[in-house]
Amino acid sequence: MNKEFAQLVYRAGKLEDTQRLADRLARLAAPGTVMVLDGDLGAGKTAFSQAFARALEVKEHVNSPTFTIIKEYEGRLPFYHMDVYRLSLEEADELGLDEYFFGEGVTLVEWGSLIEELLPESRIHLYMEVMESGERQIYIYGQGEPYTAWTADLKENGV
Repeated sequence: MNKEFAQLVYRAGKLEDTQRLADRLARLAAPGTVMVLDGDLGAGKTAFSQAFARALEVKEHVNSPTFTIIKEYEGRLPFYHMDVYRLSLEEADELGLDEYFFGEGVTLVEWGSLIEELLPESRIHLYMEVMESGERQIYIYGQGEPYTAWTADLKENGV
C-alpha cells in the first residue's frame, strides 16, 4: 500500500474560489491524472468539473454524466468525466476503467469512494462539503506521486 500522503483543507467562499482550485489542478494535469470527487449533493462537484474542463480547454458543455456514466471530451488532454453513483462495484469493474485511469487522458470520477477498490493507488481526492454559512469546504488528499507534491504545493503556496 502506498504510504505517501498529503492533505489540506481549502475554504471556497464563492463559486470563483472553487473555479480557481479547479483551474490550478487542471494546469497540473498530465496523461494518467486521476481525480476523485465526493461530497454531498449540491456541494459543487459538477461546478468543479465544469471549471476543470474549461481549464483543460474543453469547448463542449460539461454536465454530470449521472445516467451515461462516462463522458469523453477533447481538450488540451482527453478528459474522461465519470459519475459512478448509480453503479455497483461489480458493474463498475466490468467497464474496464483501467483503460481510462492509465490512458492518455485525465479522469475525473464523481462519487469515486463508491468504487474505492477499483481506483489507482496514486490519485488526488477532493471531498466537498457545504458549511452552514453556505461556503464550501474542500478536503484535498493527495496520495502517491505526483499528487502528494501537488497537495503540499497547494498547502504551502495557496491556490
